[in-house]
Amino acid sequence: MAPMHPRDLPRLALPLDRLKPEYDAVVIGSGYGGGIAASRLSRMGLSVAVLERGREYLTGEFPSRFPELRNAFQVSAANWRTGSPTALFDVRLGEDMHVLLGCGLGGGSLVNAGVALRPDARVFEDPAWPAPIREDGLLDEAFRRARRWLRPASDPRAGEMAKFRALATASRVLGVTPRAPEVVVSFSPELNPAGIEQPACTRCGDCCAGCNVGAKNTVPLTYLPDARAHGAEIFTELQVSHVTQRPEGDWIVVASPIAGKPCRSVEIAARIVVLAAGSLGTTEILLRSRSRGLPVSDRLGERFSANGDIIAFGYGAKSPVNAVGVGHPAKVEGLEIGATVSGQIEVEDADDLAQEIVIQEGALPSALAPMLPVLFIPNGRLLGALQSLVSGVYRGPFAGLQTFFAVSHDSAEGRLVLEEDRLALRWPGARDAPVYARLDSALAALVREAGGSYVKNPLAGSVMGHQPATAHPLGGCAMADDPRAGVVDHRGRVFRATPRADGAATLRGLYVVDGSVIPRSLGVNPLLTIAALSERAMMYLQRELNSPSDA
Repeated sequence: MAPMHPRDLPRLALPLDRLKPEYDAVVIGSGYGGGIAASRLSRMGLSVAVLERGREYLTGEFPSRFPELRNAFQVSAANWRTGSPTALFDVRLGEDMHVLLGCGLGGGSLVNAGVALRPDARVFEDPAWPAPIREDGLLDEAFRRARRWLRPASDPRAGEMAKFRALATASRVLGVTPRAPEVVVSFSPELNPAGIEQPACTRCGDCCAGCNVGAKNTVPLTYLPDARAHGAEIFTELQVSHVTQRPEGDWIVVASPIAGKPCRSVEIAARIVVLAAGSLGTTEILLRSRSRGLPVSDRLGERFSANGDIIAFGYGAKSPVNAVGVGHPAKVEGLEIGATVSGQIEVEDADDLAQEIVIQEGALPSALAPMLPVLFIPNGRLLGALQSLVSGVYRGPFAGLQTFFAVSHDSAEGRLVLEEDRLALRWPGARDAPVYARLDSALAALVREAGGSYVKNPLAGSVMGHQPATAHPLGGCAMADDPRAGVVDHRGRVFRATPRADGAATLRGLYVVDGSVIPRSLGVNPLLTIAALSERAMMYLQRELNSPSDA
């Protein structure tokens, strides 16, 4: 097949009436873990079905105006929810912490900043990881495979972006110098490993709302089309409830079409099931499965980490920052924002890994621009907000708005539980964790140096409250050496609560490959690590099945 531009690609998803009752393998979820599993399993010659709860977005279909963005949110709390269950941005409001998720074919890859960093080597020295992760020598090869497909690169023109220059000026107060991190964005036209001709990034700043250019190396432009080309069948708007095991060992995946579709449940049989629905989704499915008798470890739901995340703002910087996207097609001609993240600083500590901080300058999506003045009114900035309503956010006070994404290390003491068949995150005292004070101090210093005011959360006092929020949920199905310490082994195989009489320690054919297996904070954006651990799990499965693969 001749190479195709992202805007010319046909839809990957098939109608639900094409769903078969049985496959060799069923993959639940379609983010980095699910996309990699689908690609690798289909390359092994297996019949594969991919089940995704969200809808499919083609290049050019992501929200570019505020009315579209408003309809792209689903928000849920303990006793209420609003928005479509397939909306792109899934906001979970919790008593102790909020979680921001992507929902769609491609999972979080659709709406993340795309920053691809490998953690400090000390992260993997933590005994929270199973020993083979440190000892079998495959992790480097797994990272290499992930990099080959996701192609992270630094923007060669990052230093020209106003938000990078603003970070460089302010970061002197911390005694550090910014650099351009690698992001999964194509900065020049190229043919990707899936045979798709991706155009160059236009530096529109809209990575976090979905790339309408086709330059971001998302899962739907890399692993998923490869899976489809090798025979995988992909289905969207299908919510998985739980899995059960037949006496003969095969698995049954129980799912229902999302509201608005026929509400009959469906059952799909498979000898291999790969759970890749993310920390919240995968843990919820396994919790439901355990409540129905699946003998999963008692550690299920534990070791939830927010990855030491914080998103914060600086208002009123003296110099223009240009940290609001212009979109594609551009809403302001001639204004380059850069990728969502063009620069970052690293506050290092050779003696104590937990003290290290990564701070990235960011850009807010262009579709959010009309709402920004309103968001900042509750923080006493009415005058500046009104000025921006008149002049637009690309001039006036909001031209100096800074957005920061910061990552550090937390205690991974959160716990995911089922309450009345709904997932809940429990982490009493999370907001008072020392990591947030460290981040606040560093960010406030940066903002002061830029001449602005630090705004930790423009929605504090509203429905968001003062709870911390994370866009990097990790854990819940943590990997470990045995079921007394975790839920899966180093290969992603799900532990039995207790080994069988014949010594079998895992549930044959049931795997987890997503961020839920990570047993601690990473201190960097997790996408590359999730991808590498998923590639590593598939390398082991390929050996087990004695299957050829040219990944």
